[in-house]
Amino acid sequence: MHATKGRGAYRAGHAVGEAEGAATRQEKPLGTPGKPLDRRSPFFAGLTAAAGVVVTVAVVEVVLAASDALLLIGIAFFIAVGLEPVTARLTRRLPRALAAGLVVVTGVAVFAAAVAGAAVPLSDQIGQLRNGAPHFLALLRDPGTLIGRANEAFGLEAALRGIHLTDVAKSLAAVLGDAAIVVVLSTYFVADFPRVRTALYRLAPRSRRPRVILIGDAVFRKVGAYLVGNVVVSLIAGALTFAWLWSFGVPYPLVLALLVAVLDLVPVAGSVAAGAGTTLVALTVSVPVGLATAGFFVGYRVLEDYVLLPKIVGRAVRIPALVTVVAVLIGFELLGVVGAFVAVPVAAAVLLVVREVAVHRLDRT
Repeated sequence: MHATKGRGAYRAGHAVGEAEGAATRQEKPLGTPGKPLDRRSPFFAGLTAAAGVVVTVAVVEVVLAASDALLLIGIAFFIAVGLEPVTARLTRRLPRALAAGLVVVTGVAVFAAAVAGAAVPLSDQIGQLRNGAPHFLALLRDPGTLIGRANEAFGLEAALRGIHLTDVAKSLAAVLGDAAIVVVLSTYFVADFPRVRTALYRLAPRSRRPRVILIGDAVFRKVGAYLVGNVVVSLIAGALTFAWLWSFGVPYPLVLALLVAVLDLVPVAGSVAAGAGTTLVALTVSVPVGLATAGFFVGYRVLEDYVLLPKIVGRAVRIPALVTVVAVLIGFELLGVVGAFVAVPVAAAVLLVVREVAVHRLDRT
């Protein structure tokens, strides 16, 4: 009897096992997965490291191949950050898309109107400059003049002869094409800036997101204040230069004033280069006028650094002078003129992040 009960229990257990096996085969027809790989094994560690190297190299190659496009995207985003305060104010009364379009169209229209208004006198002065080229060439070759001595010291004639009109035309066409792309990208960035900013903030962990938002908004304010203030200061530089050159009869005042306004957008080095070039042209009038023009640019440099920038830009982008010079040098070395232009707000943003994150953390340890 006990044997019969044992065989019955065995059969029942066997039936249950077969039923469970059938159910398992139905749920997992390809079999039960094995144990996961040991992530601490040498094979898995080496495979992970090799994959990381491949991904890193691929990312670097993509960035290098798309460096020009990424640069244009960065410039467009930088401009959008600068236009955001104006767009935000208009958004209170208008839809976001309409406000963004109004801001971009107004900016392009103002620039086009300025170019159109200056086109006639600018073309006349460029023609005068071309006709007067033999006279300036004779002055460069005369060792008895100040410009002639500068030519012997710095090789100005050789540098001018190295400039080809074909290359200048190609460069100008490329610049105009890039400018059109930047305008289109800036329009999209301005229209979708709140969503872009929100997407960037969501990359931070949720626990740290409120502080990241505060720091990010402060960075955006610094960049916007610098962009708008720097453009206003450059316009003032061009206007004052035109008034000075016109008063002293220096030739081509409008061309030189526009050159000064554009170069003044680049911190430190831009105004120095503009002042040096304008002073050389002023020396063709007379030595006293040339020296007075040099003094004018030195005085304007002091006025801009200690009056205009603090009043217009304010303390939003105030950073030490040494940091400014170092940032401009590094930016110019990395990205050329564009790098020098964005170096100051980027340095201000980096200092803010370092002060609020790294220094704050070090003070608590």
